Amino acid sequence: MTVASDIEQIKRQEQTLRFKSCSEQDVWDLGCQMREAAIEQNLALVIDISIGDRQLFYSALPGTSADNAHWVRRKANSVRRFEKSTYRLNRETDGSNKTFGAVSGIDILQFANHGGSFPIHIIGTGVVGAITVSGIPQREDHGFVVEQLCQFLKFDHSALKLGPEDK
Repeated sequence: MTVASDIEQIKRQEQTLRFKSCSEQDVWDLGCQMREAAIEQNLALVIDISIGDRQLFYSALPGTSADNAHWVRRKANSVRRFEKSTYRLNRETDGSNKTFGAVSGIDILQFANHGGSFPIHIIGTGVVGAITVSGIPQREDHGFVVEQLCQFLKFDHSALKLGPEDK
């Protein structure tokens, strides 16, 4: 997929994958679902789900490191500030975190535009938090979150997933 088609598909994902409501139990259930899927797929992921600055689910699977926790924090900060997925931010800035910092006027030690964090958007309320993973290549991080959200919110993943990346 081209950068432009990726951006349009990610916008569709963000428009579609919205919650009617999102309780602490919903966050726990989604986090547990994601953790089980990561274990089944043998993925070394840190999984974090936060509402505002309140971390409601966190899991660091074998093979992850403290660096993954820092990536999660930076990615979630970006979702909270810009209210869009970090992979969309990445594609909009051609993948350069330096450009992202210069264009956005942010500290790249506190924010990241690498894929893997997706907004928790409640219909009628707006973006209230972030679902974030770190541990595999950023396009795959993003794809994992989208796949899990589709399953949890009961949407057809095949209609929303990104196609192969243009090289």
